[in-house]
Amino acid sequence: MTSMRISQLAERSGVPATTLRFYESAGLLSADRTPAGYRMYGEDAVDRLAFIGAAKHLGLALEEIGELVGVWEAGACRDVKADLRPRISARLAEAEARAAELAAFTASLRGALAHLDALPDRAGRCDPECGFLAPAAGARSVSARAAGPVSASAAGPDTGHGPGSSASAPAPASGGAHGGQPVDVVLSPGRQAAGEEAERWRSAPVACSLGGDGLHERTARWREAVAGATRAAVPEGLRLTLPVDRVTRVAELAAAEQECCPFFDFRLHLDGPHLHLEVRAPADGGALLTDLFGPTD
Repeated sequence: MTSMRISQLAERSGVPATTLRFYESAGLLSADRTPAGYRMYGEDAVDRLAFIGAAKHLGLALEEIGELVGVWEAGACRDVKADLRPRISARLAEAEARAAELAAFTASLRGALAHLDALPDRAGRCDPECGFLAPAAGARSVSARAAGPVSASAAGPDTGHGPGSSASAPAPASGGAHGGQPVDVVLSPGRQAAGEEAERWRSAPVACSLGGDGLHERTARWREAVAGATRAAVPEGLRLTLPVDRVTRVAELAAAEQECCPFFDFRLHLDGPHLHLEVRAPADGGALLTDLFGPTD
């Protein structure tokens, strides 16, 4: 059986060496050791990584992938199919719900912008005649489930919540105005307690499960989404200021990013015509954060 070192396996599979080490620590990939301590892999590792990559592409969590790999190793395709079908069905339902909720939130933002454009310019302070201070009609809460915490807050001062916590944006009143009822836009998993997930990014392994074309495609999408952003340093990360009409694209990318790189923490703050995106990472992930989002201005 052909044996490969970790660098050779990374080249063959397109999976970075850091991710291969992470997979080993997570029990998804095993390696033999030479007397000198080098990792050695057989040809079966290439097929295993392809299977893991396909499962990741379906949005499965690492815990689920570990369970699925055990079924796959048994060699019965029908068993893999039976195990995989309910998992895909669950992800599909979550994705459809998230898409509907984000679409509703996008519509509310467009309505708010349309209302702003229709308002006359007044020299006085805002009051109920502006529409923004009127109670919302039929306000509803929008909560989008995803891989990790991403919070969005509407125009106004920062809420002071810690990273990953929930913030609120006023819901649109009739005619598209923002009202007093909150619309929570929190991308967070429903399986874990909020207290546990708030700091999850700090202890997550600094490794990305994307590789090859997937990594290049994700990087290109981020660079397009944050093109022209104003950057400023924040504790443990950076803040990017963008036009507010990019909120849906940025939120979807942030949710996808935490599937493959859970060591990133994202916060979205809506401030009138601006979207402020704060991205944080542990000290070991600082270089990766700069590679993906660029340095501060």
